[in-house]
Amino acid sequence: MATVGSLLRQLGFAVVDTRAGQDDGERGAALEYSAFEAAIADLRMRSTRQGPALYQPILLLWAVGRARRGDSRLDTWSTTEREVGRLLSQHGARGERPRPDYPAAALHRAGLWDMHDHRGPVPSAHGDNNIARWFATHQPRTGLPLPVYERMRDSASDRARAVGTLLTYFDGVDPRAVRALLVDVGLDEEATHASAGANGEVPHAVRVAAQYDRLCRSVERDEAARRGRRVPRQSQRPLRSAPAREAVLLRCGGRCENPRCPGQPDDRTDAGQPILEVDHVVEITADGRDHPSQMVALCPNCHAVKTRGSTREAFRVELLKVAARLHQAIRPESGSGARAETVPTPAPTSASASTPASTPRSASTPAFPSASAPERGGTAPGA
Repeated sequence: MATVGSLLRQLGFAVVDTRAGQDDGERGAALEYSAFEAAIADLRMRSTRQGPALYQPILLLWAVGRARRGDSRLDTWSTTEREVGRLLSQHGARGERPRPDYPAAALHRAGLWDMHDHRGPVPSAHGDNNIARWFATHQPRTGLPLPVYERMRDSASDRARAVGTLLTYFDGVDPRAVRALLVDVGLDEEATHASAGANGEVPHAVRVAAQYDRLCRSVERDEAARRGRRVPRQSQRPLRSAPAREAVLLRCGGRCENPRCPGQPDDRTDAGQPILEVDHVVEITADGRDHPSQMVALCPNCHAVKTRGSTREAFRVELLKVAARLHQAIRPESGSGARAETVPTPAPTSASASTPASTPRSASTPAFPSASAPERGGTAPGA
């Protein structure tokens, strides 16, 4: 039941737990840690002009810090309200109020936060007076689900990865303020492990991977509903995913993803962006996926070869493998929402399928370090 409920919530359905009056330790035990990792990379939070509100990340960082110290998994609501309220007051950077009842209710509804010793269903994170009154009346004991707590307590690598994921929501916040928060919750060591420098910034690769994962999850939530739909214009064009395009541009780091690119233009657009085309290697109309794993960023020359060149068919086969490898390098397909990836064969045309003409390799440095050698320098071992 817990697994089904979690899946329904991920699909956007509201799930009411009729057993909410019981202790929910069993429900917490059913939450696999892999599901928690996927969920914290895709938290649904109120948006502000500066970015997502930080209620949920701050509450989770506080709980992870408690687990690291070996403090009890569950604590009284009075303690949670006092300690997390202080953190929200001191470290909230986007107008957060000292109201931990909001994130507690939201995370509980998402299956990421346990509540014990209360009667009746937990209210949703809406309605100022109602939610405050419920917590004041019921005084539940709350905390991380048991499997998550144990992993955060016992595994330094999992803890650092979770902290790194949560820190991506602080994008744009003064790194010194982020470090002060981590020190306050007892995660200063994880801050050092998860960040590249003493200024507390999350390393570029960690930030890109988490943002890329969130965008891919957004793509996958809507992929089935989007397939086959058309945007009403003078000509009927396939409906394309904006997050998929954004994910590819994030992944490429401003450089053409053709491993044999002879060099993209040094010029920029009026908006200061690199001159790149985000291309579906297999067109959606030919049953290709509207997903970053089958899309590439190409400079105008490489895009022209892929679209109109005599070697385009062989080039497309190569680009499909490149797109899949680059995607896997940032986002290994192990999450619960990921779809197993296979590399399709593009439909042949009358064009020659000979090997693409050899061109000098680009001297550019890839944006994502782990995708450097095989993806941009030739065929990967075992590919």
